[in-house]
Amino acid sequence: MALLLGACSALPDKPVRAALYDFGPGALTSEPSTRQAPLAPIALADISTAGGALDNQAVLYRLGYDDAQQLRPYSQARWSMPPAQLLRQRLREVLSRNRAVLNAGEGPALNRSVNQGVLPRVLQLDLEEFSHFFASPGNSIGLVRLRATLVETTPSGEKLLAQRSVTVQRPAPSADAPGGVRALTAASDAAIDEIATWLQQVP
Repeated sequence: MALLLGACSALPDKPVRAALYDFGPGALTSEPSTRQAPLAPIALADISTAGGALDNQAVLYRLGYDDAQQLRPYSQARWSMPPAQLLRQRLREVLSRNRAVLNAGEGPALNRSVNQGVLPRVLQLDLEEFSHFFASPGNSIGLVRLRATLVETTPSGEKLLAQRSVTVQRPAPSADAPGGVRALTAASDAAIDEIATWLQQVP
């Protein structure tokens, strides 16, 4: 009996499943579907990254006071999809409030039909930073950095219309994965609002 009890106590604990996070449900109400979008349609490309750490679902943090160049993953927290996809999903939701938003990969015929025979401008985004950054053990922020490029498709190729770098930080309510997720969500929403406003200002 003693041997049996000893063997049972040696069994490993049941693995703990990592918490899964996204940006939340977004707007809980929508405008009537018959409302005419007042702004010109836009085509949204996939958001690109530098590769590596930002291409997976890990919730990442940096210790600014101890090797800020190292990205570290929280062991028990994951995004529901890679950050670039979460950002694109939320950006599309925000832009769709005032304009038709198409996929940059959709057929030219469809794009022209939506925009009276003219191909829409294409918004390209590069995600350069997306981390929970600790300036000290008790002081941290959600840090998001994007580069937005607006191009026009011409017979001779893409024509650069405008480009903007966006860096946003929001304080984390706690020095852990849930706090980092909340801060990164707030920073992402602020960055997206900044991009949406900028697009309206580009002639």
